[in-house]
Amino acid sequence: MSVKHEWRLLQVATQFLTRIPVKMDDYQPDWLHQSSRHFSGVGLLVGILCAAVFWAVSLGFPPLVAAIASTTFGIKLTGAFHEDGLADTCDGLGGGLTRERTLTIMKDSRLGTYGTLGLVCALLLKVSLLAAMPVMTAVVALIVAHSASRLLCTSLIVLLPYGGEIEHAKAKPMAQQMTFRQWLASALWLILIGLLLPLLLPQAMHSISLKQWVLAFIFALLGVTHMYRLLKRRLQGYTGDGLGATQQITEIAIYAGLAANFTG
Repeated sequence: MSVKHEWRLLQVATQFLTRIPVKMDDYQPDWLHQSSRHFSGVGLLVGILCAAVFWAVSLGFPPLVAAIASTTFGIKLTGAFHEDGLADTCDGLGGGLTRERTLTIMKDSRLGTYGTLGLVCALLLKVSLLAAMPVMTAVVALIVAHSASRLLCTSLIVLLPYGGEIEHAKAKPMAQQMTFRQWLASALWLILIGLLLPLLLPQAMHSISLKQWVLAFIFALLGVTHMYRLLKRRLQGYTGDGLGATQQITEIAIYAGLAANFTG
């Protein structure tokens, strides 16, 4: 793969997952599926920007205000893309007894009780966990969680077939399985983070214990495993909404692991 082509795919992924304006002159529909290997790279960008907001607001306000501001900024930046998936998934899996009924509910633009409760709980958990951390720990957590959670949700594209109705898919090119090789390419973004953060934020990284990193990994793994089993059993595969829900759950799981020592 050429560097130019990978840069185009990163632009496509950015355009798909965020509200950041990206100019594409020669876009091809198949690039959307290929761009999934750069979702974690977009997560890195989102995480850096949210972390910058958290740090800036924390200079003059309490951590709770910084957590609310960074979370609000992230929602604005992504157009609530993943939050919408979480709400639709909660509504569908909570109210649908059959696969067909579940998919019908998930396609409904109206927000139901399960979706409302799931979204409120997710936002409360994000804000409270970030506010419980020291400022620089939260900065690291935001950068890592936004990227890693998008890597984890794309693992479902590797492990599961598409579980929805392809003709009704919001983004048909995404209704294709991802190869393990593509997923490994996506993991390179997380490796890049692991190499750069100790150099750029050494004190913040040293303040996070091995126990916290292990807990973050275990919680995230439990989250993605739960979603894998749930989507496989209820829908026989992944959907776009299911991927959004997985991203949200694993993001929160990583925050929980990194905040564990500070909430006792």
